[in-house]
Amino acid sequence: MIRLSAFADEASSQIRGQIEAMRRNGISLLEIRGVDGTNISKITADKAKEVRRMLDDAGMQVWSMGSPIGKYALADDFAPHLDEYKRILEYADIFGAKKIRLFSFYAVEGESEETTLERVLERLNAFCELVPDGVTLCHENEKHIFGETPEKCLKLHQALPKLRAVFDPANFVQCDVDTRKAWEMLREYVDYLHIKDARFDNHKVVPAGKGDGNLPYIMGEYVKRGGEVMTLEPHLKVFDGLAALENGESLPEGVETYRSNDEAFDAGVAALRDVLAGL
Repeated sequence: MIRLSAFADEASSQIRGQIEAMRRNGISLLEIRGVDGTNISKITADKAKEVRRMLDDAGMQVWSMGSPIGKYALADDFAPHLDEYKRILEYADIFGAKKIRLFSFYAVEGESEETTLERVLERLNAFCELVPDGVTLCHENEKHIFGETPEKCLKLHQALPKLRAVFDPANFVQCDVDTRKAWEMLREYVDYLHIKDARFDNHKVVPAGKGDGNLPYIMGEYVKRGGEVMTLEPHLKVFDGLAALENGESLPEGVETYRSNDEAFDAGVAALRDVLAGL
């Protein structure tokens, strides 16, 4: 049976609002990213403990740390970023999270792919060496970072056995990649899915099953191979913190129009459940 997780900060920047949105939609797992308007990497340990207590009281758990790790330029100093990663590991322990989402860095303009790959692997390996037993690092394919295509993602997974994949169909669509082809290349490395869909013609995000991400097929294949958790990341309305997550880009809202973040979040959940019902 599939259990649903969600980036509930898309419903509310406040953790109480996130808990309410999850309750309203029957979701008990959180992929934690924004906490009371602050990215999870920037909160204090005391704040993490406070949020853990609130989630425990609500009967909810943190499924994965929706961290920004690896969403930085290779040209930047690595030491502060490694410190940030260590803080994420500390908070993952506080929350009881067994997954950490991360990325594979923005390349240096003009640098060869071979050199970039070498530098990316060196940094990702540093993360892998520090991850404790029982916690899984999950690389998300993302536009503009090194791992934006299935071919590049495959190189990372083949080189780093500890690194698993969180497969995001919409991100591949926004890179003009056939998601079925991507799935066939990466499926043995996939740990879980991010449920987000998009269209090839304008790259806008749409509700699950209404874009070109082949979500019914990919979700069906994931279920067949024993997948248990999917994280909803609707991106149907601009939410607090989105600009910071997108490396300064100004992103359009999805094709659909919603009156509030709560309404957009609920629509995302409903679309996901519709696809699951048809599998």
